[in-house]
Amino acid sequence: MNNEISITVPVHANGSGCPTLVKMSSPAHMATAILALCTVCQGSTETSLTGLFDTRFGIEGSYEARICRQCGLEQIFPVPTPDQLKDLYQRFYNFGGERGTVYTTLREWFFSSRLYRLWIRLDEDISFHTRRGSGRLLDIGCNEGRTLKNYARNGFQAEGTELNETAAAVARDAGFRVFTGPLDDFAPPLLYDVTVLSNVLEHALDPEAMLLSVRRLLKPGGQVWISCPNNESWLRPVFGRFWINWHVPFHISHFSADTLRSLLEKCGFGLQEARQMTPALWVASSIVARIFAREGKATRQLRNPLLVFALVMLCRVLLFPVLYVGNRLGRGDCLVAVATSPR
Repeated sequence: MNNEISITVPVHANGSGCPTLVKMSSPAHMATAILALCTVCQGSTETSLTGLFDTRFGIEGSYEARICRQCGLEQIFPVPTPDQLKDLYQRFYNFGGERGTVYTTLREWFFSSRLYRLWIRLDEDISFHTRRGSGRLLDIGCNEGRTLKNYARNGFQAEGTELNETAAAVARDAGFRVFTGPLDDFAPPLLYDVTVLSNVLEHALDPEAMLLSVRRLLKPGGQVWISCPNNESWLRPVFGRFWINWHVPFHISHFSADTLRSLLEKCGFGLQEARQMTPALWVASSIVARIFAREGKATRQLRNPLLVFALVMLCRVLLFPVLYVGNRLGRGDCLVAVATSPR
């Protein structure tokens, strides 16, 4: 009697980061085997944490984190397909035209105020809003254009890319040029001096392909500014599955300082600046998730401006020494990097 059966196993193919199905023959007791490959180097991975769930929007589903044995990159598993991600962004994540609510009114006032500029100098500038300069700047994933206003005030000719047409239309109404479509299809008439990937790279199904597209859009010697969560943050073990930066299923890759540097070098960039920051807002968000998040339910407290602001102030005042030391020891919550394209 033949004790082998045919099973279907999800693997990652062609560097897309998306599961594809292959047939395998296996003994019956091995029928549940799963093979997950690294989205960047296609190396084998091993589980680093299980039981991850969406602590923000309440999207149902369980995920695990897996780390590549070859290059060290950590990623979630299972990785959503492009179609699944598109649907999730449209239903839960993208700007839907919300205006005039208490939340959006307070947010718009705060981001355009001097208080905000003072605050980001005190609480870490992970969006590069305090950097002044000149030349052409492209903000990848600019949403409805709030960040473009800051870059323009700082002297740049700011433009953006945004997949969400509703958000892009709002940015255009404010006077900015915004491309909607895949980054691979973007062919501007002039190259850029600066591209910004502010909390964007971790969302990419193929981060290497994204960085290669960025390199194509930059002038020789142009800069890419990157910020993304640090998977070696001291807050990760403190909050476990409730660490706000797991953000499944939207955060696909989780970088350390070493894996981010290696990927930049692989894509031909020279690392010019590497820092770590820990915004009190991120700490406060992890606290809110730890207290209120429940599987399958949206954590509405994350959009409570009074609660979040109170926690942010508390964290900044009481935890300042801890946050500072964590950053200095390479265990900050956010990686910030500036790299240059080849001349």
